[in-house]
Amino acid sequence: MHSLLAIFTLIFTASTLQLPPALALTSCRTSCGSIDIRYPFGVDDGCGAPQFRGMFNCSSDLFFTTPSGSYKVQHIDYDKKTMVVYDPAMSTCSILQPHHDFVMTEIQSFIIRPTPDTVFALLNCSIDSPVLNHYKNLCFNFSEHSCDELYGSCNAFRVFHLLTNSSPPCCFTGYDTVKFMSMNILDCSHYTTVINVDNLKGIGPLDWVYGIKLSFSVPDAGCERCSLSGGTCGFDTETEGMVCLCSASTNATRECAAGSVTAGDGSNNFPWKFCYALVLISSVLMILLCN
Repeated sequence: MHSLLAIFTLIFTASTLQLPPALALTSCRTSCGSIDIRYPFGVDDGCGAPQFRGMFNCSSDLFFTTPSGSYKVQHIDYDKKTMVVYDPAMSTCSILQPHHDFVMTEIQSFIIRPTPDTVFALLNCSIDSPVLNHYKNLCFNFSEHSCDELYGSCNAFRVFHLLTNSSPPCCFTGYDTVKFMSMNILDCSHYTTVINVDNLKGIGPLDWVYGIKLSFSVPDAGCERCSLSGGTCGFDTETEGMVCLCSASTNATRECAAGSVTAGDGSNNFPWKFCYALVLISSVLMILLCN
């Protein structure tokens, strides 16, 4: 009788055991300046998708970082999966900047590359430039615009016409050209970029939108399930496995709810209190059998 009473007492004790408190979660910032920050992006390590890790930093504004510099983020459209950035060192119709390259990493070129309606205008090119000779098929006119129009309309680019008393060669081209050939190889002294070129027919260079529009892909990692449960999608900073960051813990789960699913194998969490009870019961039985 005393043995049975001891067993039931231990079962009751085990059922009231609490798990150790979870580590406090450093919250992921949801905005930087006027820009909303949502999955797959993040400025805090462990937030967003690991593919974009280290690509963004936030001071007073949000910046997209590549090997060639930091580019101010002007707008993110999460529905269309596009982001517009501006290069402060890039030449525009109103200002002429020093020689500059736009360089992205291989992973950036794959998951967040410039859109087809972003045109790179290579300016003041040498007659020996590869895009004017062997690779001249890489150049095109867009929306019926020409290089002469740039040199004639923009104060910043008129200097090239004044120096040579003619319009030096230039080239409208796509991102792949500057990806595989630097400005030194292209033998052009400056470049500028224009976005939304499909809508610029009949609009002069003074009214063009200068910048770089990027198209990003969103990894399918079960983030929607996490968001619906009230969590924030992130990743383990060591393994880079998907983690649903909940308001009060850093549990590696797919959702923030009782009976959540682990990120590792998708199986249901086993009830820990029941495990403790079984261990205690087994210990008591072993003691009784030995007596």
